[in-house]
Amino acid sequence: MSGTLLFSPMHLRDVALKNRIVVPPMHQYSAIKGFPTDWHLMNAGKFAAGGAGLVIVESTKVERRGCGTIGDLGIWDDKFVEPLSRLVTFIHQQNSKAGIQLGHSGRKARATRPWEGDRPLSRTPDIDDWDEWTPVAPSADRTPARKMARCPRALERGEVKDLVQAWGNAARRAHEAGFDVLELHGAHGYLVHEFLSEKSNQRADEYGGSEANRMRFIIEMTEAVRTHWPFEKPLFVRLSVEDNAGWGPEQSARLAKILKAKASTSSTARPAASPTWRRSSARRSSTITRCRCRSTSRPTPTS
Repeated sequence: MSGTLLFSPMHLRDVALKNRIVVPPMHQYSAIKGFPTDWHLMNAGKFAAGGAGLVIVESTKVERRGCGTIGDLGIWDDKFVEPLSRLVTFIHQQNSKAGIQLGHSGRKARATRPWEGDRPLSRTPDIDDWDEWTPVAPSADRTPARKMARCPRALERGEVKDLVQAWGNAARRAHEAGFDVLELHGAHGYLVHEFLSEKSNQRADEYGGSEANRMRFIIEMTEAVRTHWPFEKPLFVRLSVEDNAGWGPEQSARLAKILKAKASTSSTARPAASPTWRRSSARRSSTITRCRCRSTSRPTPTS
């Protein structure tokens, strides 16, 4: 097995992976008010102990409104840093690297868990911040996959700006917690994807309309993230490269080039050399785009 590329080391910026086995983010639905539990320690820890080079913690929400369902992890406050660092410490003790995915569910927020039907959640006494958990989206339209879904509230322009900063602050907290790799969730019909899609984004301001305008949110978000996320650490972006709803490979390629340039020229980023392939096949570039072909209307139980 020594000659198998899968088990060879790989460098992503200054992060050295012992092999190329990556555990992707997977929802556990086990957080308590956004905080990780022993379940998260066990789940991430078993993959690290099993030898994976990189273990990415599930989609962790940048604000309360972004939680998709009960049990989502949160990173919208500094109080989440220490509990998340506990996961990082254990992963590092297994000689693995720790990643985390940042996300926001947008109009798909406040829903039941997949095995409960993935439908709008009903208000119960145990949810003490129901009003703060109001689903928001670029536009006030229903989610096609949920016929009985309530219409989300359209974000005001100022709220969009605030969300950009929320992603930046979340990146800062992820760094303070000790994570080595950061992934931004821009796929699967969640908030970022909703801005990109001409179907779900019906805004008339600078965040809607043309392709360039619909890209504006994720571009500003990436710049805010890189301001707080060190240049030495890799930054990933997940996209639905083909969503069967107007967003396809051509648009994804154009966006990936823009994000790569933006992530290399933000205020904290050092000048980057031209990305090259080393003999070890380790690519050192500022932004890696992870691609999955998903429909905007298709719910998914994973991050």
